[in-house]
Amino acid sequence: MNAAPSDPGAAGAGPAVLADLQRRALGILTELAPAAIELGEVFAAAGHELALVGGPVRDAFLGRVSADLDFTTSATPDQTQALLAKWGDTHWDIGKAFGTIGAGRRRGGEDVVVEVTTYRTDAYDPSSRKPEVAFGKTLEGDLSRRDFTVNSMAVRLPGLTFVDPFDGLADLAGRTLRTPVAARQSFDDDPLRMMRAARFVAQLGFTLDPEARTAIEEMAERITIVSAERVRDELVKLMISPRPRRGLEVLVDTGLADHVLPELPALRLEIDEHHRHKDVYQHSLTVLEQAIDLETGPAGAVPGPDLVLRLAALLHDVGKPATRRFEENGGVSFHHHEVVGAKLISRRLRALRFDKDTVKAVARLTELHLRFHGYGEGSWTDSAVRRYVTDAGPLLERLHRLTRSDSTTRNRRKAERLSGAYDALEARIAVLREHEELAAMRPSLDGGQIMAILDLKPGPVVGKAYAFLLELRLDRGPLSEAEATQALQEWWAQQPR
Repeated sequence: MNAAPSDPGAAGAGPAVLADLQRRALGILTELAPAAIELGEVFAAAGHELALVGGPVRDAFLGRVSADLDFTTSATPDQTQALLAKWGDTHWDIGKAFGTIGAGRRRGGEDVVVEVTTYRTDAYDPSSRKPEVAFGKTLEGDLSRRDFTVNSMAVRLPGLTFVDPFDGLADLAGRTLRTPVAARQSFDDDPLRMMRAARFVAQLGFTLDPEARTAIEEMAERITIVSAERVRDELVKLMISPRPRRGLEVLVDTGLADHVLPELPALRLEIDEHHRHKDVYQHSLTVLEQAIDLETGPAGAVPGPDLVLRLAALLHDVGKPATRRFEENGGVSFHHHEVVGAKLISRRLRALRFDKDTVKAVARLTELHLRFHGYGEGSWTDSAVRRYVTDAGPLLERLHRLTRSDSTTRNRRKAERLSGAYDALEARIAVLREHEELAAMRPSLDGGQIMAILDLKPGPVVGKAYAFLLELRLDRGPLSEAEATQALQEWWAQQPR
């Protein structure tokens, strides 16, 4: 892999570090080379430039193979579409308005998917959420419009010439996020880049450049012009990254979270002079990390990264600021914060355009996260255990992990006591599962049988009867059909006509 004459190198990094990065990149790019070089030859034959750019180049230097191949070209979208139609088995133009054409082909038993975008020099209207697409003339100009220098590196094809006009390789070696142009200009052009900065801190483990951090602090409010869907997508990527805590801290410390997830910085409650309660914000970040540690592999009960579990772990205490009370005995209470928190979470996630299932699941976990604490105060009946399982439903495995993660006490004896109590609860659930169908908790009689026994037609009364039998099932466990019939008839006899 050759360096372009215009490449300033990455002079600030040590030769050994740069040599190691280049060796890794060469190995990865060699794997990609057959498809990439072939495509480069197709464009070159037609008189156009083509370069692999952005994430795939960055990931190559990090020793990772990127799933998608992103290219930029001097060809117009129409010219690109014509070339890809000949090169690929399929092609699509859904991004054509932004200069992007996609294509796919199968070679050597593997699917190769590419996206090729015409050189761009986008500009953003300060009052608009969308860029005004303008096509550029040069690769260097295209690279200058990108978010960070580590994403502003390219490899020209088919010659595999490395182009790095903004010292992205040096920043990669130093694990630094820096903008290729002035940070204020970059973030003003596209405010979502501020969210992306936090995401890359979490995703790549990089540190934010001081100029970029200062610009975000000064411009945080500008994120409000970005659509909720785009903000949500960046937040999701941050949350499922390897180190979400670091990215979340960037959001909070720079003020971005005040505009996109204000419930999180609101957890930084003032610590009273007597230190009667823990730092809820730091507690929540620790719960998130502990929940991540309890995620499982693909074959486990909660395969990671699990967005629902992570959101619930982060946000489960957002109801505390609104419910905090200082008691006369010197204590602090947060009565019903789980109920208040569930409502706040539903409102926030809906505002961020999360899907209904995610909103419902995260809110429900928040509502249930304190339920276990009554278990350690006394012996639960089998009925209480059944209700715990039934109320959690398909969220039970996540609730197990959220509840365990919610213990951040430094008191070893207390931590061991809580862990032991939950071990005992899970053992109780396992025993009941073995003897009862907890996963499909149903009465012994179905709706048709209820109508036949009580001589009813379909209607609300049948639903009331079914609810009675379900409560009976939770209280007493499995009943025979005869026992359920007798109980139903006794209940019916007491109902007003």
